[in-house]
Amino acid sequence: METPKQWIGPAAGRAVPGLRERAEGLKPFGWKGRRAEWIALACCHGGVFTRVQWTSFLGSHHEKVGRAVRKLVAQGVAIEEKPPGIKGIGRICRIHGRPIYKALGLGDRRRRRITSPEVTMRRLLGLDYVLEHPRLPWLPTEADRVAAFEALGIERGLLPQRVYRGALGGLRRFFPLGLPIALDTERAVFVYAEPGYETATAIRSWGAKHGDLWKGLWDLGLKIEVVAVVRRWKEYGRTSRVLANWSRYPRPSEIDEETRRDLARIEQAILGGDVRTLDEYGGLNAALKHAIALENRARRRAGRGLTERVKTWSSDRLAGARIWWES
Repeated sequence: METPKQWIGPAAGRAVPGLRERAEGLKPFGWKGRRAEWIALACCHGGVFTRVQWTSFLGSHHEKVGRAVRKLVAQGVAIEEKPPGIKGIGRICRIHGRPIYKALGLGDRRRRRITSPEVTMRRLLGLDYVLEHPRLPWLPTEADRVAAFEALGIERGLLPQRVYRGALGGLRRFFPLGLPIALDTERAVFVYAEPGYETATAIRSWGAKHGDLWKGLWDLGLKIEVVAVVRRWKEYGRTSRVLANWSRYPRPSEIDEETRRDLARIEQAILGGDVRTLDEYGGLNAALKHAIALENRARRRAGRGLTERVKTWSSDRLAGARIWWES
């Protein structure tokens, strides 16, 4: 399994560290090579994993993974336990030690905390998809994501966010669910992990909160791919229907403001005989061709949904997991 490439922000010129680079920080803890890379991967995407997932990553015998898990626990940076509220999954390992996250350049990660079975399941499913798609340029941290989208010219106000009220006042978090996101110069991939709800309310709400961001990326010409990760056929069918609607809706029927201004400028120049403006487009005929091209592009785009590709992906490794309300 290959290590993912780094992603470099087009404006900021900063690289998101790859697994190997992050894993170098674990040498003082006695971790190196592929085992260190797995710890980095797990910490970047939720901090919880199963032994089966680690075994799949390494392609080694489960006994070697068992020894590695026991070493993490003995170091006092992880615990292995049966997840409260989830059946059919055995024990999970949760990495909680601050020194590990600090060594990986992740700081004091809020995602080390687990507040419910749904959160645990979302993190495991998100990690499972990343495990199967290591070549995608994932943006693992909130800071990485905000910086990457801002480098593209996306304002923070368009990003999914939530304000947490507390003793110190409002704390604003971007991409609060912490689900996987990948981004390069051509496309953005957004992963939704379905923990096992009985309705499609949650995925629709998640999509609505990303709508402004998707529209902004769409206007920049980036392809948008949305993936729903599920465990059961019932969830597969339900999320597939929601994603199918997203591939067609919303369909921007209006010409964007920039195109509208350009068309109006050409029209006014033609009607007013403004030779200087027409010369900027290469003359009257060239200006007419440019206007026709703008209209055709707007017409084509008006018939497309915001998402270039949607798919539902089923996790075999977590297929047997059940949250108690499903029993």
